Amino acid sequence: MRWGRLWAIARKEIIQVVRDWRSLVIIALMPIVMTLLYGYGVTLDIKHIPMYAFDREGSQRSQDLLKGFQASEYFRIVKVVHDYREVVRGIDSGRCRFALVIPHDFSKRLAEGTTVGVQAVIDASDDNTANIVIGYCESVVSRYSQQVQIEWLERQGITNVDPPLSVDARTWFNEDLESRAFILPGVIALVMAVIGTFLTALTIAREWERGTMEQLVSTPVRPLELVLGKLIPYFGIGMAATAMCAGLSTVWFQVPLRGHLTTLFGASALFLSVVLALGFWISVLARSQLVASQVAMVTTFMPAFLFSGFIFPLDQMPLQIRIVSYFVPARYYNTILKGVFLKGVGIVELRFNLLALAGFAFLTAGIAVLSFRKRID
Repeated sequence: MRWGRLWAIARKEIIQVVRDWRSLVIIALMPIVMTLLYGYGVTLDIKHIPMYAFDREGSQRSQDLLKGFQASEYFRIVKVVHDYREVVRGIDSGRCRFALVIPHDFSKRLAEGTTVGVQAVIDASDDNTANIVIGYCESVVSRYSQQVQIEWLERQGITNVDPPLSVDARTWFNEDLESRAFILPGVIALVMAVIGTFLTALTIAREWERGTMEQLVSTPVRPLELVLGKLIPYFGIGMAATAMCAGLSTVWFQVPLRGHLTTLFGASALFLSVVLALGFWISVLARSQLVASQVAMVTTFMPAFLFSGFIFPLDQMPLQIRIVSYFVPARYYNTILKGVFLKGVGIVELRFNLLALAGFAFLTAGIAVLSFRKRID
């Protein structure tokens, strides 16, 4: 391998990138835009759920229960209604996601010591949100029920009543339970998948469309030199994008970075090698920039978004999907990112994922080199 020929190919590719303003826009803006978009616009935290209150009794007891919902950060009473039809209209129109209906004999049954049922009407068109609302509602009602039981026991002369069981919760790695800290590390994988594969998918296809492939084939450049020369500029671009996303996440959004930068950038280099080689292979096969870009989007961005654990937990997916996810390099890279950012773990704990990325890197690099032939078909 001649370093002079490799540098000539790399310099030619750099000039192509500089001349293509669309590539420059993607390179400069995509890391910033995607980080800001996911940091501000995407959240898994469900708070201030709009609710209707239908208090059929209107007593002090029933108001105490409603105050428990008012004091919770998870609910927001937007309207107090006096008719069941208003509850139905509110749910149907989307003005509320949840309605609490308190029966007319609420206080009487509490005084008698019998079990009282309050009705929770929940919009379950979004089943995940509905399950969370049910959990929040049961938590508020359970606290109120415990308070009522303690008051009843005190009236019977039993004082100093403590609950028989309590939970002392300690949250590790994401102490504030913010979804932003969970989401933003995975954004780095999405950015690198798009930049790495999308831009390199246009390299050889661009040569075919512009009619310069014949000149490239006639040169003494070897396939390995051509592959490395084409990919080295985009490797530098991808690593710069990684640093940009990591810096923006930690400085602007205050996402903790507890691990070592060497682990972060070492894993990023492996993952970037995978997506660059995959993009080059797509470019060799497609011979059209339009087709190459579409194939690159389908084969990298979508799997990285759906099958990497970026947002959707893999352990809750069907077995067939979990098996498919093991063939998605972004799965391993996303695990490394969250381990480095949130847990602060090192190479020893992440060795399986690092070895998997290294295996994918060697495999895709070999395929990329073997796929390119210096001949005109």
